[in-house]
Amino acid sequence: MIIKSIELCNFRNYEREEFHFHEGTNVLYGDNAQGKTNVLEAIFVGGTTKSHKGSKDSDMIMKGREEAHLRYFVEKNECTYKVEIHMRKGRTKGIAIDGLPIGSSKELMGLCNIIFFSPEDLGIIKDGPEQRRRFMDMELCQINKAYLYYLTQYKKILKQRNALLKQIKQKPDLKETLEIWDNQLVENGSKLIEIREQFVEEVADIMKEKHRNLTGGQEDIEVKYKPNCTAKDFSRQLFMEGDRDVLLGTTTVGPHRDDIQFFINGQEVKVYGSQGQKRTAALSLKMAEIEIVEKIIGEKPILLLDDVLSELDRSRQNYLLENIKGIQTIITCTGLEEFVTNGININQTFEIVNGKINDH
Repeated sequence: MIIKSIELCNFRNYEREEFHFHEGTNVLYGDNAQGKTNVLEAIFVGGTTKSHKGSKDSDMIMKGREEAHLRYFVEKNECTYKVEIHMRKGRTKGIAIDGLPIGSSKELMGLCNIIFFSPEDLGIIKDGPEQRRRFMDMELCQINKAYLYYLTQYKKILKQRNALLKQIKQKPDLKETLEIWDNQLVENGSKLIEIREQFVEEVADIMKEKHRNLTGGQEDIEVKYKPNCTAKDFSRQLFMEGDRDVLLGTTTVGPHRDDIQFFINGQEVKVYGSQGQKRTAALSLKMAEIEIVEKIIGEKPILLLDDVLSELDRSRQNYLLENIKGIQTIITCTGLEEFVTNGININQTFEIVNGKINDH
């Protein structure tokens, strides 16, 4: 799987620019705040319909403009697809595949499998559970259509249940209708828990091997899924917390409160890990992600590396670059010196200056 080209129009600081990528290693370089990361964000939006930063559509449209367009060509299973995305302020995205509009952004998910790795991914290891849930959701939505369906349904039902809980405070008689939403929440939420559990087990197995290689056998990493409740116990716990939920006006039980824990040599990385250990854990997590995606879809995903090499020491840089051979990779950095110094093969370069490719 490769992205052949992408055209940006009124996206972030790009008025109009087109990138044609090599199937190997592509490097976008230049000073800070020139727009390198914006290109990676555009590619990620093209594959997932969402910004890797969680930005709203209106934030991605160039200042002073009302709309933005993305057009890209992706090659998958020896077929080439054209994807067009139209973003308008205050309106839902318009998406077309090969010129045919699609009814829902869900239809695009999985067409282009992308793994994004940036220094912010340290947050998966060191920040709060919301980051780790987002990691699970973004990856599983790309590789599992059923998960995408259950997650979409769960979020809708959760929103409606929370609205009802707030109404019950004013109108206690409405509590009788809570069971309808509870049953639907449990039905979809239980599926999420089961799929997440299996996914984390796979991640844990692969991460263990990757992490051991990265640390020369010095460290053992364990990954544990920490569900807020089990699939079997979800219904009972939801019922038990019913009065508390009404009091608080929100749902306190369910997979929207799940977490993942990472341990190195028995110590939780988030609490006791050094900065270097957190970086290594994040790197081994991304390596596991690549392997899982390839195993499921039968093709290598597209890898986006946003200023990651500067965050890693020489041995971790070498490990990463050795393990991504054969994967189309698009890297951002400030300069090409570290590639030259390390003898890293680059297939194509783009110097970015203020939202433009500098053709010298």
